[in-house]
Amino acid sequence: MPGIDECLLEAMSLPGARGAWLVDWTSGLALGTAGDSPVGDHETTAAEAAELARAAAEYDSFAQAPGPTAAPGTAEALPKGPPVEDLIVTGRGGYHVLRFVETSFDSSVFLHLWLDRDIGNLALARIRLRDLAERLVLG
Repeated sequence: MPGIDECLLEAMSLPGARGAWLVDWTSGLALGTAGDSPVGDHETTAAEAAELARAAAEYDSFAQAPGPTAAPGTAEALPKGPPVEDLIVTGRGGYHVLRFVETSFDSSVFLHLWLDRDIGNLALARIRLRDLAERLVLG
């Protein structure tokens, strides 16, 4: 089970990976970084990605749908875990994949991978980030 540094290094081994972060979306702080930043500063990238993640996690339109037998809006209607699995932002020069991580505490962290658009493999990145998020050991 990898820790933060090992997780980010493994993410950077993906084809086209340019940068990777583990970010707390409630504070906007980078808990770990690897590679380059699209704006030259890892903390700025983490804070900006956290704004996007926070919006997706907090708005009901993006939250998980209730189960088929539960009443909408009830706590038991939502499955356990982060409210969103992942977000993908497609820019002119790259992809940003944000994968929410389920933790034993508040599940307020996500993995952020920046991929080169020409050589990155978005499908592979989603699969590998899901695997990394499941194996990541925090604490």
